[in-house]
Amino acid sequence: MKHCVLLLVLGSVLVVHAQETTGFRGDMMGQLEYAQGQVMQLENAIPQAKMSWRPAPGVRSIGEAYLHIATGNYFLAKFMGAQVPAAMNFASPAEADKWERSITDKKEIAEQMKKSFDFLKETITAMTDESLEKKVDFFGQQMSVRSMWLTTLSHIHEHLGQSIAYARSNGIVPPWTAAQQTPEKK
Repeated sequence: MKHCVLLLVLGSVLVVHAQETTGFRGDMMGQLEYAQGQVMQLENAIPQAKMSWRPAPGVRSIGEAYLHIATGNYFLAKFMGAQVPAAMNFASPAEADKWERSITDKKEIAEQMKKSFDFLKETITAMTDESLEKKVDFFGQQMSVRSMWLTTLSHIHEHLGQSIAYARSNGIVPPWTAAQQTPEKK
């Protein structure tokens, strides 16, 4: 019996090791996890009452900006050949915009963002190094899947920056900055 357990444990370790993501894919996984951590921390710091705040009429609200990150995660992965969940496979940008405006509950916004980041991480893990070199058409521009990953990460950071500005406009300090400032106040 002990031998069977040992074999199961060793087999599990080998499977996990074989599934490790390395090279560019590993780097991208690390970047996605870092960006997700910051986006999720900031969303968590925003009170429900501020999720509908927008800097001007016709501009995305705080909650809509977070949901735009989620729709972007699915939308850009679709260009890389990922099978997007049916509920997130919008037929047009207008349909995605409508969805972004339809959710106002802070917990649901966080859940949708988490699902989208999990989807991206599953997508990069499932890819091979060779698949990163495949050429895709992105609105008339030919680029590699590797470049699409960089575009995806840029999109996330673009709207993280927007979200930081929105938070600060409402007197909310990003949690990672607040943590650094706390020792200075003592």
